[in-house]
Amino acid sequence: MKSNSKHVWVPGPIIVGAGPSGLATSACLKKKGVPSLILEKESCIASSWKLRTYERLKLHLPKQFCELPLMNFPPDFPTYPTKQQFISYLEAYAKYFSIKPLFGMRVQCAEYDPSIGLWRVEANDLEFICRWLIVATGENAEAILPDIGGMSEFQGQVLHTSFYKNGDDFRGEKVLVVGCGNSGMEVCLDLCSSGVQVSMVVRDEVVPGIKRFTSKGVEFADGRQDDYDAIILATGYRSNVPSWLKEEEFFDKRDGFPRNPFPNSWRGKNGLYATGFTRKGLLGSSMDAHRIAEDIACQWKSKTKHLPLEM
Repeated sequence: MKSNSKHVWVPGPIIVGAGPSGLATSACLKKKGVPSLILEKESCIASSWKLRTYERLKLHLPKQFCELPLMNFPPDFPTYPTKQQFISYLEAYAKYFSIKPLFGMRVQCAEYDPSIGLWRVEANDLEFICRWLIVATGENAEAILPDIGGMSEFQGQVLHTSFYKNGDDFRGEKVLVVGCGNSGMEVCLDLCSSGVQVSMVVRDEVVPGIKRFTSKGVEFADGRQDDYDAIILATGYRSNVPSWLKEEEFFDKRDGFPRNPFPNSWRGKNGLYATGFTRKGLLGSSMDAHRIAEDIACQWKSKTKHLPLEM
């Protein structure tokens, strides 16, 4: 930690991440009478939904499986709410529970200090001290960019789906989508709806895997070459926890997920918790939130309430 950082005591848990998982956990803690502080690196709640998703996105499960704890969706929402409807729900959720994250707070390091029995969390030029640390950065914290030779030679546009908005931006072009998950499939559909000539790379299925980029397109694994105006990488996301959390037992450094699978992925040692890493979507996050709040509430001591939060 930086020796010149200002130290800030936080009496309740620190939650890293203001996405649905972090908001749900904060609300459940508040219901139990436990205050919390959310640190969010972006300038808004649900930044992945607001800043890194395409316009046609909808929830992939029926709404009854996607509600956060203690607050239902509006009754007029369709079975599969749209992106904008879900964002409006999250904003209403944060307002209803008076959840006010600290925005623009990028956590560079979090480490348990056994000499004092507390966590030290470094964000910007501050060092927060807390008894409980809740990791809520989720499964999709940063985009995965494949290492394909020749990418810098390609003269067209290359972008990850986190920057894709709608097919109108590519109207009249020839586009290659790399990846066949939910994002890849929906981006292809959106492009087709806009009249874009689109192909998809699915290793050895629709078209073979990419061997390398060329100046005008790509060379496939079978030796065939083709030209494209743009290439969209629907290559997924990954956890970024290993880059900032200094802990080797609870989280696996290889993939940034808790080592124990669901339903035992929510609690570690020394007051460390995880939410949103269940691979069970929003329903899993809600289950985590309830468990974490119940566990911390049982440990909550009256003396912690009287220690000030200094900013």
